[in-house]
Formats: sequence, C-alpha cells, structure tokens
Amino acid sequence: MADKEDPKKRGKGKGKSKDVCGYPLSIFFIVVNEFCERFSYYGMRAVLVLYFKYFLQWDEDLATSIYHTFVALCYLTPILGAIVADSWLGKFKTIVYLSIVYTIGQVAMAVSAVHDITDSNRDGTPDNMTFHVALSMVGLFLIALGTGGIKPCVAAFGGDQFSEHQDKQRRTFFSVFYLCINGGSLLSTIITPILRGQECGIYSQQKCYSLAFGVPAALMVVALVVFIVGSGMYYKAEPEGNIMLDVCKCIGFAINNRYRHRSNQYPRRQHWMDWAEEKYDKLLIAQIKMVLKVLFLYIPLPMFWTLFDQKGSRWTLQATTMNGYFGKLVIQPDQMQIFNPILILTLVPIMDSVIYPLIKKCGFNFTPLKRMTVGMFLAAMAFVCAALVQVEIDVSRKRYVFNNLCKQYYSFLAIFSFLMIRTKFSLLSGSQSCEYIKDFGFGGSYTFFIPSTFVFGPDCQDSITVVEDIEPNSVHMALQIPQYFFITAGEVMFSVTGLEFSYSQAPSNMKAVLQAGWLFTVAIGNFIVLIVAEIAKLPNKWAEYVLFASLLVLVCIIFSTMAYFYTYIDPSEIEDQFSKKVDEDEDDKDKREKAEIKMVRRDSAESYDDSYKQSNM
Repeated sequence: MADKEDPKKRGKGKGKSKDVCGYPLSIFFIVVNEFCERFSYYGMRAVLVLYFKYFLQWDEDLATSIYHTFVALCYLTPILGAIVADSWLGKFKTIVYLSIVYTIGQVAMAVSAVHDITDSNRDGTPDNMTFHVALSMVGLFLIALGTGGIKPCVAAFGGDQFSEHQDKQRRTFFSVFYLCINGGSLLSTIITPILRGQECGIYSQQKCYSLAFGVPAALMVVALVVFIVGSGMYYKAEPEGNIMLDVCKCIGFAINNRYRHRSNQYPRRQHWMDWAEEKYDKLLIAQIKMVLKVLFLYIPLPMFWTLFDQKGSRWTLQATTMNGYFGKLVIQPDQMQIFNPILILTLVPIMDSVIYPLIKKCGFNFTPLKRMTVGMFLAAMAFVCAALVQVEIDVSRKRYVFNNLCKQYYSFLAIFSFLMIRTKFSLLSGSQSCEYIKDFGFGGSYTFFIPSTFVFGPDCQDSITVVEDIEPNSVHMALQIPQYFFITAGEVMFSVTGLEFSYSQAPSNMKAVLQAGWLFTVAIGNFIVLIVAEIAKLPNKWAEYVLFASLLVLVCIIFSTMAYFYTYIDPSEIEDQFSKKVDEDEDDKDKREKAEIKMVRRDSAESYDDSYKQSNM
C-alpha cells in the first residue's frame, strides 16, 4: 500500500485514505454502502404492493396509486438532496444525515407490519388498522426523503475520492458501482419475498411482512455504519454553490426581463434567453440554451416510466393470480421481478458488444435518439404481452366453479385460500389434536367439511372431506417472461442510452442539471399512473394494459418526430468558442491598453521636449 496524495486534496477536506491495488481504500466503504442501501430499497419495494393489498387490505387501484406516489417521491427528492449537498452541508454530511432519516423510515415500516401490536383479540387481524396505515405512510415518506436525497450524492462522492491520475480506476469504480446496484436489487428481490412467505407472530401466525421489511431495515443500518466507519479516509469537498440554482435564477431573470421589455420599441433577440445578457455571462447563457434544448426532448419521456415502473405494481398483482410452480421450485409473485436485473446484467454487454456493432456494420446510423425510440416501442410491446396474459387469466377464471357451498349437513365449515405448496393445520379439542396436511395450488379455494361424527385418532384426517371450490391458477407465471424481456430490453435501449445521450449533450458544468431533469421524468411518469388508475377506472385489466401501450406508441411517434429535427452538438466546442472569444476580447483589450500607454508616453515625451525647448529659449 502506498500513500498518493492529489494536489486538490491538500488542506481542508483532505482524507487519510491509502491506495490498495491502485484504488483508494475509502471507495470500498462506499461500494459496500451502496450495495446494502440498494438491497434495503429494492427489498422493501419488492413486497410493498402486496403489503398494501393483503396486510392493509386495500383494493388493487389504491395499492397501485400509493405505490407509484412513493416511487414518484423517491425521484423528486434527489433535486432537494443535490441542492442541500452542493449549497449547504456537502456530500458527506448529506449522505449521513439522510441515511439516518432513511433508516428510521425502514424501521417504521417493519414495526407497522407487526400485526400483534393492535391485535387485542388475537384473531390474527389488526384491530386498529389506522395505526398501521399511519406508521407505514410516515415510514414511506422518510424512506423517499432518504433514498432520493442521497441518490445524487453517493456516486459523485465516490468519484471525488480519486486523484487526477486515476481516471482508469474511476471508470472501473463506476462500473462496479452499477453492478452493486443491480446485485443488491437481484438478491433482495429473491430474498425478501421468501421472508414475506414465512409465518410469524406472537399470538397468531401470519405472513411475515415485518421480517420482509425488517431485514432491509437491518441492511440500512449496516450501510450507515459502514459509511461512517470510513469517515476518516474520505476526501470531503466543501460545498461550492449549486449550479441548478444559478440556472433557475438566470432563466427567471431572462423571462422577467423579456416581460418588462415586451413593447415593440425594443428590438427582438435571436433567443429568449438572450434577455439575460444584461446580468449574466454569455457563456452561462449558451450553456443553458444547450440544456434547454435537451430538456425539450425530455417532454415525452415520462410515458416510458409510466409503463416501466408498473412491473412492481400491476405486474406483481397479475402474478398473484398465476401458477408459480417451476418444477420443484416455487416462485412467489413478487419474485418475478428478479428477471429485470438478471436480464439487465445479460443484455447490457450483449447490446454493447454484439447488437450495436452489428447494426453499425450493416450501414445503419443507429443514433442514441433512435435507440431510445426503439426502447419506447419495446416497452409498448411488453404491455401488449401483459394484456394477452391478462386475457388468458380472465378466460381461465370463467372456468372456476363453486361447489357444495350451501350444504348444511355438517356441523363445521371452513374455507381457505392458499398460495403455498403445502399447508398443515391442527384441529384441537382439549388435549386431543388432529393434524391435517394437504398440497394446495396457487390461488385455489377449498372447503373443508368436518362431520359431527368426527373422532380424534391416528386416522382422523380421513374423515375430513375437501371440496375444491375454485381451481388453482392454471395460467403459469412463465407467460410473464416475454413481457419482462421486452420491458428490460426497452430499458437498456432507452434508459442506458438516454443517460449517455444526456451526458454527451450537456455542458461540462451542467451534467447534474440534466441528471435532475432525467430523474424528474421518472417522477412524472409515476404520477401519470395515478391519474390513469384513479380516473380511467377501466373494468378490465387487459384494456388498461392496451391503453398504456397505445399511449406509449403515440408518444413514441411524437418523440421520433422531435428526434428527427434534433441537431447533435459538441458542448465542449461551443464552450471553447466562447473561451476563445473571451481570450480575443482580452487580447484586444490588452492591445488597446498598450496603445493608450504608448500614446500617453509619446504625448508626455513631446510635451517634455516642448517644455525643454521653451525653457532653453
């Protein structure tokens, strides 16, 4: 190990990190922190919509609306986090303080899912649902504030740890950072549904949502502790002001100045942002023009996120009505989301190393905006697939029949609906007991008839009669795989390419502004889901899927038209032109000043000669 200090890290904010294999030791704490935080977030989010439906007992529309409200908040708060970090606290303190808020929110969610807290009659159902709803809403708000607030800080803080001579290591760090995000998402999506499927409780055994939320809460505690442990090794840059605020102030001044000079007596200007020239630098105005040009292209983008984020709500609810038996393996409805990170890790290298080069070899100019257009179309196709699956589910449901529900010749009647392979329950009478074990299918409903002549004994279960009222789900979850493939392929072509495009078209000091704009489109997309879910109220789910697919196809056409007229730019060249112009102006100024000095000297010399001649005379 060797100490390598970067000149920028001398003085205030300097850390004591050493290099290990060419990398600052401090980044290992940041990578572990990111993995645990992403596990915490995606693990909680994987089971959230089922928690709403089965624990809080909300209907599917309300569960979907609250789910997407939460996701939207998670993508609105990054703007707040960026402003706080850049203008006030700095990245390190912002991450620590908001991680504490984040952890409290996760703990609140875990506590809200403990049914025994208000289950005074011990029947397995909370008696005061208002308490659980209120606590879970507070928890979700704190989580949205925490995860969104640290989102723009963690990656940038990791990049700050590298010296100027470590460009290669910095690029590797960002690749590993992205893998940690997907790795945490993948593992948590597998594990938390399994935890949810367990039964727990003090007085009565119920689905263990508290454990499914508790483990992510514990991982968030680990993330916070690991990050703080590395505190002495970090380089902590001081806040230098927020460029987003400067951009907003400049735009506001231009609009206000244009309004005050709206009379025809004032000459028109080439661009409305030129009205800010009286107060702001021309380079800043030119940079804002470049940003606004890209932000205009962002207008249709929220519709993609409207469809994409429904894989955690509508598609998960769809999976609850399907058969999850994959041989001996049982996939829970919320575990189907694992196909997204698995396919991402598979498709990203395939697209970059095979598909795109092959398209280029064929002579097609597959520009970033064309890729994004194709990505939107693929997402629309994913919802067409979801609609076809829903039609198959609805057809199979019509075959379900209820049998023997009105028979009264037995003294006891019990109806159960199960999602597990095998269920065991016991009949108790004093010290006597009878255990009954039966395999159940996903979504099946069964009536158990216990005759009045029932006798406890080794063969007691033989006297229990079982009637299948509702057939188990006959539509297999494997039918959802095509829609996950299309939505993930669309994500790779739309999201990954969109971030690359935004970065390449952004001025050097405004990449964070476009990143905030990109995240804002995700928030708007989730709000659109709320509008459709609450206003459309379509009677059939397949019709809703078709509606979303149709809207995205329409938006895709609009976006392709906008992309056709877009001219790609090189921001660095434009910035260099302004810099060169400033240098030329300064050179001209220097020449003028030198000429004036020579003129003054010459005038002084001439006046001296005249005075000398006069004095001699």
